Order: sequence, then C-alpha cells, then structure tokens
Amino acid sequence: MNDTFLKACRGEEVPYTPIWIMRQAGRYLDQYQNVRKKVDFLTLCKTPDLAAEVTIQPVDILNVDAAILFSDILIPCEAMGMNLEFQESSGPVLSPAARDKNSIDGLSVPDPEDKMKFVMDTIRILRKELTGRVPLIGFAGAPFTTATYMIEGGTSKNFLNTKRMIYENPDLYKSLMDKITAAITGYLKAQVSAGAQAVQIFDTWGGIFSPGDFREYALSYVIKIIEELKKWMKTENHEHVPIIYFVGETAGILEEIRTSGADVCGVDWRINIDDAIKRLGGDVVVQGNLDPLSLFLPQDRIEERVKDVLSRASSAPGHIFNLGHGVVPQTPPDNVIALVEMVHRLSKKQ
Repeated sequence: MNDTFLKACRGEEVPYTPIWIMRQAGRYLDQYQNVRKKVDFLTLCKTPDLAAEVTIQPVDILNVDAAILFSDILIPCEAMGMNLEFQESSGPVLSPAARDKNSIDGLSVPDPEDKMKFVMDTIRILRKELTGRVPLIGFAGAPFTTATYMIEGGTSKNFLNTKRMIYENPDLYKSLMDKITAAITGYLKAQVSAGAQAVQIFDTWGGIFSPGDFREYALSYVIKIIEELKKWMKTENHEHVPIIYFVGETAGILEEIRTSGADVCGVDWRINIDDAIKRLGGDVVVQGNLDPLSLFLPQDRIEERVKDVLSRASSAPGHIFNLGHGVVPQTPPDNVIALVEMVHRLSKKQ
C-alpha cells in the first residue's frame, strides 16, 4: 500500500510529499456528475455503494495519496433529530433551528452504528476496495462549525444567531455544544472502528472568532474530542490513526490551534506556510496550503506556486500537500491532475 500520507502524518521520512485535496470527490469531475445524475446529494451520501464509488474516483483519476470518505459534515445533525435538506440554490437547510431550550432538549446523542450505519458501511466497502492502494480518511465537522448550521438553520454570512446565543445565553450554547461534542466523538470512534485510517475534524467557521473567543467557544470542545479519541484509541489499539484539525482562516489563531492535540494542523492559504509553521512551534506536522482558485492559473504558474509551498513547508517535521480549502466545482480537472503530478515530481527525494 502507498502509506506515504500516513508516514507524513507521523513525521516520518517519506520519498516525496503526499497530496490529497479537500472535496477531491465532487462536482468538478465529470465522473462524479454522472453518478450524481442518478440521485440527489443526500441519497448519494446514504447509499454506500455510490458513496464508495465517488470516493474512489479521484484516486483513479488524480493519483492522490489518500482517499477521503464521501459524506457531509451535517449527517450527524439529522441523526441527532433535525430535518436536513440540501437545496441546489441555497445549500443545506436544517429545521427547526436549534435556538431555544425546547429545540435543543429535543436533540439526542445518536448511536452511530444505528442512525448513521450507512457511513460505516461505506467505510467498510472502501477498505476492501482500497486494499493495497491508499489510506482512507474519515471526517466530521468540529462542534462549533456543526453548531453554526444547527443554530442558523443553514449557511450564514455573519453568524448573528450563533454569536447572540454565545453572548446572551451561554448556558444554552454550552448545552448544545455538549450534545454535539458527544455525538461527534462517538461518530469518529465508529468511523475508526469501521476502518478509517486517519480522521480530519473540519472547523470551517472557527476563524470567525477573536483568538480568545475561539479558544473558549470552539477549540475547547475540539480538545475534548481529541483527548477522548486518543484515550479510546490507546485502549482499542488504534494509536496509529492520526487526527488532522483544519480551521478556516487560520492566520489569527495559530497559537491556539497548536494546543488542540491534533497530530496534523491544516493551514489555509491566507498565510505563508513557513510563517504558520513558526507560529505553530516548528514541531507540528502541517497540511496545506495552496489557494484553491490558483488552479485557474496556467499550469506553469501553478507549478511556481507548488514549488513555493513545498519550499516553505520544508522546515516542518512533516508536510501533506493540500489546498487551503476545498476545490471549487468550476476547476479544470486537467489542472488538478497536473497539480498532483507536480507535487510528486517536485518533492521526490533523489
């Protein structure tokens, strides 16, 4: 098996810098669109054979060094008792919004093998299909990012309802976050038990906070998850499974992120990765951090940027190349294929 990704996560010597891409299974690929025509998005997430098929597509097409489970961070919200829909024009809609005591009291901490069995079934299929190929990454949304969708009822530009709850009714916010944290912890344990060989915690909206608020209202819950996961992994002989923590808009909160306990810290593109490495302490494995929209550049210009990221990341004990966020649907697939080839070629040890 190509275990370059897992070795890099552990800070071990690798023959080249491994690469995978956030949202690598998705709308920019014609092969994904062909599958998507058969079913709506949520049905695709809940159909293990199809979810496994689109998970494997970028491994075949791009030659990436890891597969990431095809799913969505909001799957646990439905399992907790919310109604979940994905609308083509406006994105996810969760109802009723979790904004008062009654709605939050009505949420449960689900048994993942019961309420989200389709995810674990997808992982089990993928481990068989990927045998001898590349590792499989599982994932979940961080508690805060998950909570924003539950409180806002979907996406938001200013997170007004979320921040009002935090500042006006902190006890209510804590009760919601405690439930989400328990749900996400159980969900990630189930993914690892089913066969995920690494897990990533996505805190897409964590960067909307000041450093102090991030530490109190977002990071503290991630630390709980990572501590519990590592304790559980030790007893269940899963200590080899790395945990990646990715926060959107990382530049202002890197000193806080370094205390998360994660094995790998994702870095977005709004900061030079060498500066991020210094602020993370210089002893942290990093993942990132090419601007996703730079994939619209001519390929020779993309190569210049790849060289720059690789050079800047060389001071870290380990580096996994990735975009600073997910690949966008309009991205030319040929440029994504070329990106993977460039990273492999330019980082190859002599």
